[in-house]
Amino acid sequence: MSFFIIINHNFFATFNNYKSKEMKTERLLKQLDFIKEIDKIKYIERKSKLFNSDRRENDAEHSWHLAMMVLVLSEHSNEPIDVLKVISMVLIHDIVEIDAGDVFLYDTNKSHNNTVNELKAAKRIFGILPTEQSDKLINIWLEFEQGETKEAKFAKAIDRLEPIMQNLENGGGTWKEFEVPFNKVKEKSQPIEKGSSFIWNYIKDSIKKYYKN
Repeated sequence: MSFFIIINHNFFATFNNYKSKEMKTERLLKQLDFIKEIDKIKYIERKSKLFNSDRRENDAEHSWHLAMMVLVLSEHSNEPIDVLKVISMVLIHDIVEIDAGDVFLYDTNKSHNNTVNELKAAKRIFGILPTEQSDKLINIWLEFEQGETKEAKFAKAIDRLEPIMQNLENGGGTWKEFEVPFNKVKEKSQPIEKGSSFIWNYIKDSIKKYYKN
């Protein structure tokens, strides 16, 4: 009797191991599909140009730069923050533009809050991942979009800071190219204060100096 019990136990152990390996492989394939899909972010061109350059930045470069800025500038946040969470936010916040496209921050004809199309894009793209990873990234993306938590406020501050720095370094950059008035720049830059009043007080003076010249 014990002989059959041992065989039976071994059979189910082997079956469970096979099933576990099969599930892990299926999970891995979904993750790899997602990684291949987000490669498309490298082809999405923004209006902002690289520092001291005539080449326009792409979304992947923008997201990487924001992640580095969070790592370096997090000490200036208005409140203590979960740095890893903020880095996650800035790395994924523009992935939806694979489907929804990029809208120029200072565009007067198109809304920069394209939430419906972007949510649809988020569900499709993050939905490629295994369910719990998909849900986690969608929730992080939504938290960024809503901009209410201390992490989201700082992430948004950094997102607005980078193009300002680029424009200041490039002699006006997109402000000059698209004739963006001072009041529009101030309005779109104001969210920086919610994440870091210290950075805002410094950068708003730099913006004023540019427009006075």
